[in-house]
Amino acid sequence: MEIYVKVKDIIEERNITQLQLAEMTGIRAAGISDICRNQQKAINREHIVKIAKALDINDISEIIEFR
Repeated sequence: MEIYVKVKDIIEERNITQLQLAEMTGIRAAGISDICRNQQKAINREHIVKIAKALDINDISEIIEFR
């Protein structure tokens, strides 16, 4: 089982670019890119909170799932 971060799927559905999300959250564009590609070995909780706030998400399962 692995953790899958669904940020790329969400921003594509909402027609938001990674750069726009970076600007909305204050997270470096490279950090957003890593999150979208699921390349991070650890999940930065602060980043997930910033992304959830920027995308108006209240349920963590909308961002993260087990696969």
